[in-house]
Amino acid sequence: MKIQLNNRSEIIENHDRITVNQLLELKKFTYKMLMVRINDSTIKRDEYNNTYIKDGDKVAVIHLMTGG
Repeated sequence: MKIQLNNRSEIIENHDRITVNQLLELKKFTYKMLMVRINDSTIKRDEYNNTYIKDGDKVAVIHLMTGG
């Protein structure tokens, strides 16, 4: 499966689709405050296990920072 992950082409071997949580684990995104968008739609954290990324999808994983 080929996707765009943070504006880079990525090939995910041996999968036709993958959940958001599986992608985060596979790519070792461990930061607690993340926002995920698939094809310009924001995915809620409680939907990460039920939302699938498919071939050709455009995925953005954004680290949220706070400060003053």
